[in-house]
Amino acid sequence: QVQLVESGGGLVQAGGSLRLSCAASGRTFSSYAMGWFRQANGKEREFVAAITWRGDRTIYADSVKGRFTISRENAKNTVYLQMLSLKAEDTAVYYCAAKLAGVVIYTRVDQYDYWGQGTQVTVSS
Repeated sequence: QVQLVESGGGLVQAGGSLRLSCAASGRTFSSYAMGWFRQANGKEREFVAAITWRGDRTIYADSVKGRFTISRENAKNTVYLQMLSLKAEDTAVYYCAAKLAGVVIYTRVDQYDYWGQGTQVTVSS
């Protein structure tokens, strides 16, 4: 069992930046592949970024590529999402998710086993 708690969301102007954190507790964090997803009002939850348990591979949605960076510190049981050049369309609740995994990266909602409660990111234009 893994418990996930996101933080770092807030209100920011377009062009600004935020760094989200996801702190994990429970079973061995380094055994889990991690992902970030987001859900805007009235829309389905969508993939944002993912990272392998070792942190050696990452993948991004096209909409955030070049602006967002996912990283992890296994010693701190934490995964991060650095968001730069934010746009109004990035407004959403951001969720981190964990999947007990090997070397594969997962990009679908139904592939993840554990979810945090989310943190709101609002980008004003």
